[in-house]
Amino acid sequence: MTPKPATRKRGGLRGRDFCSIDDCAASEIRSLLALARTIKARPRAYRRALDGKIMALIFEKPSLRTRTTFTVGIKQLGGDSLLLTPADINIGKRESVEDVARNLERMVSGIMIRTFAHAICTSLADHASIPVINGLTDREHPCQAMADFMTILETKRSLRGLKIAYVGDGNNVANSLLLAAAKLGAAFTLGTPPAYRPDGAILARAREIAAATGARIDLVDDPVEAVRGAGVVYTDTWTSMGQEEEAVLRRKVFAPYQVNRALFAYAASGAVFMHCLPAHRGEEVTDEIIDSPASVVFQQAENRLHVQKAIMLELLRN
Repeated sequence: MTPKPATRKRGGLRGRDFCSIDDCAASEIRSLLALARTIKARPRAYRRALDGKIMALIFEKPSLRTRTTFTVGIKQLGGDSLLLTPADINIGKRESVEDVARNLERMVSGIMIRTFAHAICTSLADHASIPVINGLTDREHPCQAMADFMTILETKRSLRGLKIAYVGDGNNVANSLLLAAAKLGAAFTLGTPPAYRPDGAILARAREIAAATGARIDLVDDPVEAVRGAGVVYTDTWTSMGQEEEAVLRRKVFAPYQVNRALFAYAASGAVFMHCLPAHRGEEVTDEIIDSPASVVFQQAENRLHVQKAIMLELLRN
């Protein structure tokens, strides 16, 4: 196996992995977001940027946005993709993660994986000499957080003086948003039931980063307190893939955290509503909010395409 670049100083992000928001310095996150905005504004300028590059797309979970945006994104950059499903490899069962990595590094230019255990993603990255991108794990969803902050900057222009509120389950999306907010110096408040708070190690890491960047990370139980004065109100599904047996309990626990007209009224004037999708309408959000002029959920979805093109471009460029 060929070692990956050992330092950030040589070659920037080229050849590195993107398994976590914490894989990047704050300056690198800002550079990726700037590149994503440029690609969005001038897509034709990048039509041959990754000519000849091939991405292996491993899907252990169903997908609409992740599959579409990575497939379309690499093609728009001049490359191509190969879809691998559990029927093809059943990673970690039919064939070890290590062997999958060592095979693919000889055949493709990079790997995107959407799976359950975060350890599968990091193990794949450890054993493959080519870049590995996290398309979603149970621990983090870094590409989503990048698209989210791209959308926030498009709609709010600046993070200065802006309160971002997330209400609901402290899941993989919340974990990545925590890290991104901390890196970018944002004011981020999570409103979650005590038993459904984000990953403790990630929360501690976000607070450590925040101490250096000036970010503010708050954790509260009361959804009204979380949303009060927020310029961005974000929620996600209460029941993620693999938690279906908990759905009835979760609907009861999270009912007070539903983003409806009453809760959204506590947000700042001109606040926007965000959701990573898919949305369970009538559960975590009502139609009157997700379909309102305040909603930017489909702008978020589109920005997955642009930010992932930026990530692939930086990791795979020659």
